[in-house]
Amino acid sequence: MTEHTGTGDPARSMALLWRTAEPAAPRGRGAAAGLSVDRVVATAVALADAEGLAALSMRRVATELGVGAMTLYTWVPGKGELVDLMVDAVLGEVVDALGGLADEAPAEPAAHPATDWRDRLEAVARANWAVFARHPWLLQVATMGRPPLGPNVMAKYEVELRAVDGTGLDEVTMDAVVTLVNGFVGGAARGVLDRAQAEQATGISEEQWWEATAPYVDQVFDADAYPTVARVGPVAGEANQAAYDPHRAFEFGLARLLDGIAVLVDAAR
Repeated sequence: MTEHTGTGDPARSMALLWRTAEPAAPRGRGAAAGLSVDRVVATAVALADAEGLAALSMRRVATELGVGAMTLYTWVPGKGELVDLMVDAVLGEVVDALGGLADEAPAEPAAHPATDWRDRLEAVARANWAVFARHPWLLQVATMGRPPLGPNVMAKYEVELRAVDGTGLDEVTMDAVVTLVNGFVGGAARGVLDRAQAEQATGISEEQWWEATAPYVDQVFDADAYPTVARVGPVAGEANQAAYDPHRAFEFGLARLLDGIAVLVDAAR
């Protein structure tokens, strides 16, 4: 399933994201007395982490909190707003991981050695990769067109732009580079999610599936018709221990992506 950010009421989402209009905690005892927006979001994130996005509903979150659904709606008006809050919350982990970079003052064009940008941008990519690994449900939320413009999303964009600030790239290219890196990381991380979902759906591992399929491939495969496949396939398969290794693809792709960005940076200097 795919969820989309920006499907809730914009005014209510923004008020909750920035905590400018948080309901007062109810008086008295019991689960409802201990509620807060932060606790609702943390519970929803934990649920999605453990059981996937398909398990997420307002009723289920209310059950996890030990309150009625109507009580939950006094804190977060609907699932659309809740998804916005969840995305903003977990993306704050990228900012936390890049704390040193976040603390840096924006650089002048010649403030850093020529290779510093590469280290910084690699750190950005790895921080995003780690967030997807911890919260794979994030890959099932479409955020590009209508991102939740909360404090963590803003801070994440700031720290990612700083990775390439001072390189000589113009503002549009800086934004494009950040978008390119984030898109690459998301695509590579999706390979990890796809493998996990396939194993969950079939009940067998990647290795078991190939062992079961290989005898049938041997019966139909014609090495004379596909000589390049016959030469490359077994070597790549042995290296990957599968038809596709998302972790190896991430490492290889990130290095090549940074090589390509280096061409832009060199041209801008």
